[in-house]
Amino acid sequence: MATSQYDRQLRKILQRGQYIPPEKIDEAANLATQENKSLAQVLVERRIMEERDLIRAIAKEIKLPPIDLTRIRFEEAILECIPQDLASYYQVIPISKIGNLLTIAVANPFDIVKLDELKIVSGCELRMVISTEMTIKETISQAYDKSAKQMEEFMDSLGDISGSLEQVEVEEDEDIDLAEITGEKEGSPVVKLVNMIIFQAIKDKVSDIHIEPFEKRIRVRYRQDGVLKETINPPKRMHNSIVSRIKIMSGLDIAEKRIPQDGKFQLRVEGRQVDFRVSTLPMIHGEKVVLRILDSSSLALSLDTLGFEEKALNDIRTAIKNPYGMILVTGPTGSGKTTTLYSSLREILSVQDNVITVEDPVEYQIEGVNQVPINDKRGLTFAAALRSILRQDPDKIMIGELRDLETIEIAVKAALTGHLVLSTLHTNSAAASITRMIDMGVDPFLVSSTVILVAAQRLGRRLCQECKQPWEDWDKEELLRQGWLEEDFEKELHMFKPIGCNRCVFGFKGRFPILETLPMNTEIRKMILAGASEIDIHERAVEMGMQSLRRVAVLNVIKGVTSIEEVLRVTAGGH
Repeated sequence: MATSQYDRQLRKILQRGQYIPPEKIDEAANLATQENKSLAQVLVERRIMEERDLIRAIAKEIKLPPIDLTRIRFEEAILECIPQDLASYYQVIPISKIGNLLTIAVANPFDIVKLDELKIVSGCELRMVISTEMTIKETISQAYDKSAKQMEEFMDSLGDISGSLEQVEVEEDEDIDLAEITGEKEGSPVVKLVNMIIFQAIKDKVSDIHIEPFEKRIRVRYRQDGVLKETINPPKRMHNSIVSRIKIMSGLDIAEKRIPQDGKFQLRVEGRQVDFRVSTLPMIHGEKVVLRILDSSSLALSLDTLGFEEKALNDIRTAIKNPYGMILVTGPTGSGKTTTLYSSLREILSVQDNVITVEDPVEYQIEGVNQVPINDKRGLTFAAALRSILRQDPDKIMIGELRDLETIEIAVKAALTGHLVLSTLHTNSAAASITRMIDMGVDPFLVSSTVILVAAQRLGRRLCQECKQPWEDWDKEELLRQGWLEEDFEKELHMFKPIGCNRCVFGFKGRFPILETLPMNTEIRKMILAGASEIDIHERAVEMGMQSLRRVAVLNVIKGVTSIEEVLRVTAGGH
């Protein structure tokens, strides 16, 4: 029940705003006292005032947004920010969480003491929205009960998902029930929990799963659209069993907890094969596990569907039609380089050509392509594999990464001797790739002779179409400094900013590629031979029509695809 302080504040609000006649307010207040109820409860129950009108009146007075809790889809990870008993005690319910900012629905925003206590208990900064105590109480019961039932039903429904479990010899461990974690016990909660975590990640098109141990809890996070978000917090006591279950699935040693381990496994989910790469790392409170999900069904293997700007798409298509030479795609880990290379190979794949790839590991299997997985432990390095490949009569070669001088030199020679070579580098821009190769020891003449295209790539997040809002308070001078051109302001701009809703991740949903393409021409080749710097090459390329990473990203802001904050984030370090 609300406090008398809340009733006094509510009465003042209703009198000040003249929402209902004064005699009705007095009547409701008397009934509230007689029936030991809150003023708000009496107003709604006796139909003196509609609940939505009451919420709007309070929201308008204290300048906090109202909320309709019946339209909210509550996620378990959010509900766990405030346990049910605390939610009932404080008469609040958590709605969403962005970073350390927790949005809560409250009935009594005037009780500063309780809100300060809740801030300490939750460990979050609080953002309040307004509802009524009746609706919050009813929603708490429904949301928490529904969440618990959904979790139980969802975990039970995962029994049909089968994975190829690779059995390993392990030493006996008193703390680990091997029958339970290997699924020998039908209905094992650990097996169901791990399956649930994996299945939900695949459903949400997640790229990585992080299982992190802390002193009193386990945190499970998904990397979705390039950003980590917290999902569930299993009991700390389940940590060893969860890690051991994943180790057995990936063929790792469950008895070894002191050193990092790497493994992999495959699952068949809804009729398709999904590959997983697993990495474990000892932490102070146990082993952290990261699973990289390689779901070929989510891989777009057509250049047309990737979303490149027209110029970038034309540059790539022109380059891959060459019978020989080198094409490089550069960018940080997770920027979509491999997808671009796979799609390029798919575009030119022909039964008349012998296409071979060297990868560490092979991320996606492509029908008609000979794919070689690197195995450093057995001496099958990139350089060793490339030497053998050149004796396999290849026409087109894809190299997962140019890591060292030996690999680069072999790749350059292959490009010189009539092969089309596609590969990746880790640099910030297209021009930087040229200078990086020279710095690593490749002769400038060989670089200028073999490279036909260098592309720098990033992945930007798309604004959620459901909740994005117009961005109108932009400053022209600031935008010009950040990469806008005067011509961009010649027509009306319709730009947007992220808000966040229950359908997206922090205001974004999905990603799109940002591609800077630098085709080699006579002038650029002359600059390379003359020892031009990265900056000089980049500036001259822009003068000749190259769209830089920042410029491509800006064009997507103008088109309403993304936000200025996202542009600055993903193109930091680029030009």
